[in-house]
Amino acid sequence: MSYLLIQGNKKLHGEIKNQTAKNSAVAILCATTMIRGKSRLSDVPEIEEVYRIVELLKSIGVKVKKISAGKYEFDSRTNLSLGKIDKNASEKTRSSLLLLGALAGRVKKYKLYKSGGCKLGERTIRPHLYALEKIGVFAKSKEHFYEVENHNLKGADIVMYESGDTATENAIMAAVLAKGKTTIKMASANYMVQDLCYFLTKAGAKIKGIGTTTLEITGVKKLKEVKDYSIMPDPIVAMTYLAAAIITDSHLTIKNCPLDFLELELCKLERAGQKYFIRRKYFSKNGKFHIADIEMIPSKLTALPDKVECRPFPGLNIDNLPLFVAILAKARGRTLIHDWPYENRAVSYLELQKIGAKLTLLDPHRVWVEGPVKFTANEAVCPSILRVAVILLLGMMAAPGKSILRNTYMIERGYENLYETLNKVGADIKVIRD
Repeated sequence: MSYLLIQGNKKLHGEIKNQTAKNSAVAILCATTMIRGKSRLSDVPEIEEVYRIVELLKSIGVKVKKISAGKYEFDSRTNLSLGKIDKNASEKTRSSLLLLGALAGRVKKYKLYKSGGCKLGERTIRPHLYALEKIGVFAKSKEHFYEVENHNLKGADIVMYESGDTATENAIMAAVLAKGKTTIKMASANYMVQDLCYFLTKAGAKIKGIGTTTLEITGVKKLKEVKDYSIMPDPIVAMTYLAAAIITDSHLTIKNCPLDFLELELCKLERAGQKYFIRRKYFSKNGKFHIADIEMIPSKLTALPDKVECRPFPGLNIDNLPLFVAILAKARGRTLIHDWPYENRAVSYLELQKIGAKLTLLDPHRVWVEGPVKFTANEAVCPSILRVAVILLLGMMAAPGKSILRNTYMIERGYENLYETLNKVGADIKVIRD
């Protein structure tokens, strides 16, 4: 086991290049199983969540070749077998659920172990199943696994029970190889859904309405090999680095930010008094997304007069809401945070009280944040929620003195070389091996 030793109250300076998107990568990796051939992906983030999906794919018969850092080749030409699926990898990542849609046209019957990931209260898979059943994918829930049976896939008219990212991705993947036309309404239009769709269209899928909440998919008999596809930049990691600059009162530039998925966050920050400059605009490597370099200027913040809440895209990203808890702790006044999607996440925000945050839990979904506070050094254990774990780290970086943070695997699930990256711009984070 290891832990982090953080010497806080260090100003950050210079530039950080944002990493590519975890949630895009895990979906696209699973989608490579739909192609009876080779797929090459570039800019795959080197993170624990990706490593678990790679382990899963290898265990069911996909040949995986790492060409260089961030560049992988996946060969799914052979028959896939779920008999030897990696149970440990399945249980560590909720992203394994993406195999429900990806394997719909490949494997008739199999068992899929129930998954882990962040502990956010009840995270029902009913939205997945309601959509997939329309197309011909049926899964029975057992104590430790799902018993999956795929019938002949047929296009259908689907209204998503919830506009969930992963549920939408599952429906898309199943529909791509289904006979006929599928319409998906109330679909998530979030960044990872778009990235998945662009990858699939490069493989020959017929998808209309990418970036909207209504998708029209005409099924194809098979997909073609993809010679190269670059994963898009991660808006949540970009927002994490923006938050690091704000919380530590630092002058810092974050490069490679996917602007379309950060505009509302930047609008909220601007209204709170945060100063920043958009220094350069360009396109992502895959040519599909608007990218920008954002320069953050140390600023005095004032609490927002309206509650801050998240919602499916377009809106303040659900994964970015925890970052606003730490940011608004630095703002003068009181702000209401409404975290409606999950039962446990708002409760976990109280972990920030250990480092000086002034929080009042109103119910399992709402919390008052009062500021400005000066974060204080302390020892803490990361909660089993990725983005709450990382705001603990950011608060400790702003706190004078030495802090200790344990159980950091949760952070490493979603961030590539986070500690090294922050240290290069002035942080003092040491990984201590027990």
